[in-house]
Amino acid sequence: MANFIDRRLNAKGKSTVNRQRFINRYKQQIKKAVSDAVTRRSVTDVDKGEKIGIPTKDISEPSFHQGQGGVKERIHPGNDQFTRGDKIERPPSGGGQGSGQGDASDSGEGQDDFVFQISKDEYLELLFEDLELPNLQNNRLNKLVEYQTYRAGFTNDGVPANINIVRSLSSSLARRIAMTSTKKGQLSLLEKELEELENTPGAEAERILLLREQIEELKQKIKKVPFIDTFDLRYNNFAKREIPSSQAVMFCLMDVSGSMDQATKDMAKRFYILLYLFLTRTYKNLDVVYIRHHTQAKEVDEHEFFYSQETGGTIVSSALKLMHKIQKERYPESEWNIYAAQASDGDNWADDSPGCKQILEKNLLPVVRYFSYIEITNRAHQTLWREYENLQKSFDNIAVQHIKQAEDIYPVFRELFKKQAV
Repeated sequence: MANFIDRRLNAKGKSTVNRQRFINRYKQQIKKAVSDAVTRRSVTDVDKGEKIGIPTKDISEPSFHQGQGGVKERIHPGNDQFTRGDKIERPPSGGGQGSGQGDASDSGEGQDDFVFQISKDEYLELLFEDLELPNLQNNRLNKLVEYQTYRAGFTNDGVPANINIVRSLSSSLARRIAMTSTKKGQLSLLEKELEELENTPGAEAERILLLREQIEELKQKIKKVPFIDTFDLRYNNFAKREIPSSQAVMFCLMDVSGSMDQATKDMAKRFYILLYLFLTRTYKNLDVVYIRHHTQAKEVDEHEFFYSQETGGTIVSSALKLMHKIQKERYPESEWNIYAAQASDGDNWADDSPGCKQILEKNLLPVVRYFSYIEITNRAHQTLWREYENLQKSFDNIAVQHIKQAEDIYPVFRELFKKQAV
């Protein structure tokens, strides 16, 4: 019988586990780099992977070393430049003109930041961590799917916290039995033969000496078999399974009027792409309704919502009315969790803003779980913002946020959809 033990340092799939350990260990630095990357990206590549840089000082390993203890006396050679009490002049300021970014330094040698590439899935996982749809309720358990972590057997690789002691010791015992059973059988036969020779008068002394050497050699081999080996370790394995939660619909309302310049539209699109990626990644079967509006509103598909060039005047109430109509016809509040996100520059026909408040107050806010409004502008707020702010005093399921520049998009997005305390 032959026993094969794989003692390779990097077994199949082990690099994946080590990569996840690295990401978990430096998650704060990586998440900061990911959030910074969102503001630099264009609308079309917001869901791609990313190169992450971590300062080398943040990934240095702690180490133990022997300190200098006790009292020591040393004799150092003198010098011909300084005597006791002399003051050393400060080094001259300035430095060489290098080609890199930043100012010159006199602090000596250094190291570049550690840079590595994260995949699309890792990027999105870090991007949307700790986010959820607020106030989600189980209206009907047949549509929207969430994921729950559960025990899924055992694996040969994992983190120390997940070690299964019983399985590891059982594997260790089986290995030691397999590796020593043949030797123990031989040892038993040799010891029996030695006992017989020692009890036999006139037995060969050379044969007895040889048997003793062979017995001692077998005992040493058996003793060298380690009690536990890395090959024996077994870890609890965890996996995710789908659990039906409830059905939900997200209404996306975007202003495409003439007052929305291209930069403002790009920021609105970037916000909605983040929202779309978050919803489709976190919830498997969630309906998304896209509504574009200027003076008139219409329901469009995903491609037209993000890339159509249509424009016109501004009547915000047209989008709210269309949303209410679609909700009544297709998404009754008794069966659906209803959400809405609206993006605008705040410019609206003055007489229309009170009408928007009335539609929200009477028709939409009583039935939606959460209504988020973002205003993308550098100007002073107008009547639409003030009407929405007044609604916040009476309803706790509406959130109003302001975006001035691209750097504000991700923080505002996380603020709108952060997990609520139980």
